Amino acid sequence: MITITNVSKTYKKTTALHDVSITLKPGTCFGLIGPNGAGKSTLMKIIVGIIQSEAGSISLHKDKEQHWKMDVGYVPQEVCLEETVTAEQNLTFFGELYGLKKEVLRRRIDEVLHELGLYARRNDKVNTFSGGMKRRLHIGCALLHEPSVVIMDEPTAGIDPQSRQHIYHLINHLKGKQCTVLYSSHYIEEVEKICDDVAFIDGGKVLLTDSMEQLIAAHASPALYVEWAKDASPSILKKLQHVAAHEQGWLIQVDQAKRMDMLAMIIQDAKENNLEVEHVAFTQSSLEDIFFTLTGKALRD
Repeated sequence: MITITNVSKTYKKTTALHDVSITLKPGTCFGLIGPNGAGKSTLMKIIVGIIQSEAGSISLHKDKEQHWKMDVGYVPQEVCLEETVTAEQNLTFFGELYGLKKEVLRRRIDEVLHELGLYARRNDKVNTFSGGMKRRLHIGCALLHEPSVVIMDEPTAGIDPQSRQHIYHLINHLKGKQCTVLYSSHYIEEVEKICDDVAFIDGGKVLLTDSMEQLIAAHASPALYVEWAKDASPSILKKLQHVAAHEQGWLIQVDQAKRMDMLAMIIQDAKENNLEVEHVAFTQSSLEDIFFTLTGKALRD
């Protein structure tokens, strides 16, 4: 388990982090959600010791005394590989940096290559790899020493669906071994899919943190999404509360128990006013919707 308490960091006059406190439980994936410049990468770099915080503390709870940063695997945004040599040579280099001995290193390279689906390409130079394969190998370099904490900063940026699925499978495998994963991403759908707990961060501050289940239960609002034909002016919208424009139509917040009544009202109004309804769907607020409600910002701002 990692406990982050009141961590702050300032660059000149810019506050990158302000009193950030979160707890990461063993065997879980914790998602950091926020737009560019929110402070996610800064927090990750502080955890692994690349930069220093001005205040606060970070503790890794372990049964034995050791330099805890050696028990952390870090996957930065930028891919850090030597492309003129093979996948196996890259892994060997990073494994030696971690101090792995020959037999252990040999075993771990084989295991990691199998886990990443790259064993058949072990002797190929990295400059022949696709972007997704490079990302997977990049992650593998951080797993060789079998860390109990893995920090991933935008690990699936710009990769193919096959590599994305490999990474999802790998994260579930790590969780199964009681490894703790700290994960940041702009792909909100994957955060919803793989993370157990999340924190919304913006302007260097944690706005909200909770389990995924509790967050959705507390803040997600059921709604009815309706698209009318172009140039239609449905007067019923003026009679309803909690209505907002969304994509090509409108979102109407409505209690779960009353949604069929609302749908019947929309259809009846369309008939009476000769309006054409092109699309209707029941929806639930996503994490991105919740973030926008809290901050007024889109996650990709």
